[in-house]
Amino acid sequence: MSRARQPPLVTGISPNEGISWTKVTIRGENLGTGPADLIGLTICGHNCLLTAEWMSASKIVCRVGQAKNDKGDIIVTTKSGGKGTSTVSFKLLKPEKIGILDQSAVWVDEMNYYDMRTDRNKGIPPLSLRPANPLGIEIDKSRFPQKDLEALFPGMSADFTSENFSAAWYLIENHSTTSFDQLKMAVVNLKKQANKKNEGSLAYVKGGLSTFFEAQDALSAIHQKLEADGTEKVEGSMTQKLENVLNRASNTADTLFQEVLGRKDKADSTRNALNVLQRFKFLFNLPLNIERNIQKGDYDVVINDYEKAKSLFGKTEVQVFKKYYAEVETRIEALRELLLDKLLETPSTLHDQKRYIRYLSDLHASGDPAWQCIGAQHQWILQLMHNCKESYVKEQKGKDMFFPMLDLDSDVRPSPIGHLSQTASLKRGSSFQSGRDDAWRYKAPQQVVFVDKLTKLVVSQLPNFWKLWVSYVNGSLFSETAEKSGQMERSKKNARQRQNDFKKMIQEVMHSLVKLIRGALLPFSLREGESRQYGGWELKSELSGQWLTHVIQTVRLSSESLTALEIPNDMLQIIQDLILDLRVRCIIVTLQHTSEDIKRLAEKEDWVVDNEGLTSLPSQFEQCIVYSLQSLKTVLDCKPGEASVFQQQKTQEDVCQLSIGIVQVFIDCLEQLSTKPDGDIDTAHLSADVSSPDLFGSIHEDSSLSSEQRLLIALSNCRYLERHTFLNIAEHFEKHGFQGVEKITQVSMESLKELDQRLFEMYIEAKADPIVGSLEPGIYAGYFDWKDCLVPAGVRNYLKEALVNIIAVHAEVFTISKDLVPRVMSRIVEAVSEELSRLMQCVSFFSKNGALQARLEICALRDTVAIYLTPESNSSFKQALEALPQLSSGTDKKLLEELLNKFKSSMHLQLTCFQASSSAMMKT
Repeated sequence: MSRARQPPLVTGISPNEGISWTKVTIRGENLGTGPADLIGLTICGHNCLLTAEWMSASKIVCRVGQAKNDKGDIIVTTKSGGKGTSTVSFKLLKPEKIGILDQSAVWVDEMNYYDMRTDRNKGIPPLSLRPANPLGIEIDKSRFPQKDLEALFPGMSADFTSENFSAAWYLIENHSTTSFDQLKMAVVNLKKQANKKNEGSLAYVKGGLSTFFEAQDALSAIHQKLEADGTEKVEGSMTQKLENVLNRASNTADTLFQEVLGRKDKADSTRNALNVLQRFKFLFNLPLNIERNIQKGDYDVVINDYEKAKSLFGKTEVQVFKKYYAEVETRIEALRELLLDKLLETPSTLHDQKRYIRYLSDLHASGDPAWQCIGAQHQWILQLMHNCKESYVKEQKGKDMFFPMLDLDSDVRPSPIGHLSQTASLKRGSSFQSGRDDAWRYKAPQQVVFVDKLTKLVVSQLPNFWKLWVSYVNGSLFSETAEKSGQMERSKKNARQRQNDFKKMIQEVMHSLVKLIRGALLPFSLREGESRQYGGWELKSELSGQWLTHVIQTVRLSSESLTALEIPNDMLQIIQDLILDLRVRCIIVTLQHTSEDIKRLAEKEDWVVDNEGLTSLPSQFEQCIVYSLQSLKTVLDCKPGEASVFQQQKTQEDVCQLSIGIVQVFIDCLEQLSTKPDGDIDTAHLSADVSSPDLFGSIHEDSSLSSEQRLLIALSNCRYLERHTFLNIAEHFEKHGFQGVEKITQVSMESLKELDQRLFEMYIEAKADPIVGSLEPGIYAGYFDWKDCLVPAGVRNYLKEALVNIIAVHAEVFTISKDLVPRVMSRIVEAVSEELSRLMQCVSFFSKNGALQARLEICALRDTVAIYLTPESNSSFKQALEALPQLSSGTDKKLLEELLNKFKSSMHLQLTCFQASSSAMMKT
């Protein structure tokens, strides 16, 4: 997550004072990352965002609006930094009145100027209006605050054309620093101007004085003659003459001034036409200006001009204005169509979409452009998703599919050990764009690359789609003009009515995403009609657990990104269901592949035993299970909003059966290794552990092992599996949340014990039968007869041979595993004692010497293997002795004791293995 930016800070403004609509340059820090980041700009409390032009993070250009306050701060607000502060302020000045002869950098209000002429100076030529500088000296504007002057001269004005003109105010405002000599010159200038005005009036009178006198003389003569004649005739005649003279004068005047008056009328007409063109040049030039601004992309200027024209001439009755305004409407309609085309054009950014929607709203476009844009974006996202699938399906069919592998030299599917060491390269971090090797896409299956691309596509497109809807709902798509006109409220109402339609759009996108992923990874979960639309993949082999884990991580990250948009959970539940199915499938596939890996463990058995009589097979088996479970750790862990993978009973049963099957496969592997004939043993990989501290390492020097030795090694492995490995595996299962661990352990233990018992019986049969079989021939060798025999001289050779054979078994077992000695020797002794008891009970009669000989041999054997006696062997020896006659004399008993001691002394070295100290050591 990116670090939050600092709030904006305004440190300078140029100029720092001016009238309304003054263009200013604002400088500072953190003024936004772009035009879209700038969401607020106020100067002296007035919103200037409409005229703001973002230049950089340290510069903004705008125009000052008509603020109420004459002085205030400059506040910039951005999305990334919020509302800012200002260390400078701007002073708003009141506009000065500008005369028609004064130069000005701004346009003078035409209406006010026209009204001033017609109302106050009607009939006065423009050149006769007041001069700009009546005193005729240099004007030096003062720095006195306007408010102070208004308070000092209440109800007065500095305008010398005003009825409330105040000379003192005028002098303070325009000549506060003027010297006294300059003021005296100003008085002289005023007197000269007054004299010129009087002289002008007098000269006008002088110029017409002769005419005045002539008219006066004519009137006097007429009057005198009328008085002298005194008759009506004269009066009538003179009246007629006077009328004729006046008519001739009028005709002559008309003839003389007709051309001048015509030119004057034409000039007045031209002047009036120019005045109209000047006053309404905005409307007359607007169609051309609209075309130019559209070509430059200045849509804001076009909209502002259109709003102004609509307010001024929208309801006009003047035909010329109607004609030009109709032309403006034609251009605006074309602009509406252009903006709508740009709005529905894909791809486009969210910023451009909002901008075009705002333009169409301000232009009062018909319909609902925002909803049209949402619909177009929805269809475009769906089309992108299906195009993505089609492109990867075609690519897969066009070339051989790469199977999952991490090591190009390894098998098609890496072993769990290799998988564990490489898992880190597949795990992805918190960032959706995780760094990967360039060759990753060439090693990964097409389905995995497709899911990665598809989720990135949705995660990159859906946020803007969702934000566009949110803006549509809260009305932020529209400008202040739309808010004032009530269009925003109408839009909000439309959004509320279309909530269900938008929900269906989101659900359609989610369903398409999930079904496309299912079609690539879980095609069996699709319906028959959906396979053609969302499937089409050539599934030569199922993905391994490691790639499914990677896909699960990818889908999880996508779900987290969509959840961060605050999309309702019910719309995203279908993704959680997909993740659950992928997790279950990943566990099933991983356990199946683990079972296959364990089958191949038999090929890796090297038969090298350690000091405890174990080969590496149990350790490899446990490591294989542990590595598989570790590879499933991220799959088994539940992320927020996810359900347990074992919540379904069927999943629990399937996983339990697969786990049992894995153990059973290993048990079968042990049995196969133990019972394999000598010729079938692969000796190519056998090696001697020369570095081991094993004192009995000589067995490893042979390139092959006997079947009895393999049975002993297998028994040793079984013993270790029962006491350690299976218990450890059960702990790992419980640690990772597996269900039915007790059942797995119980069934595994039972199968292991059955194998152990079979192997043990096979070994005992192989070792005990030759010893037992040699007893009867040995007893009766040399035609020996219990009825007729000599006085015993010691233990006969048959028993010594039997003991030597038992010692050989002891040595073989002791060499492989010391822990197996008591168990094996006890069974061997049971078999020998049982056979000896049977043979004694089969004798019909014992002579005295025969009974003593038999008792000597039975006691010798019993005392020699005393540490390995069991209740069964004790019972057998007891039955054998009971079958003999009792010793009647002390001489016989003494002889028996002497012979026993002699036997034990003579075979002391051979019988060392049967001493109690050795047994105690072996049992510990």
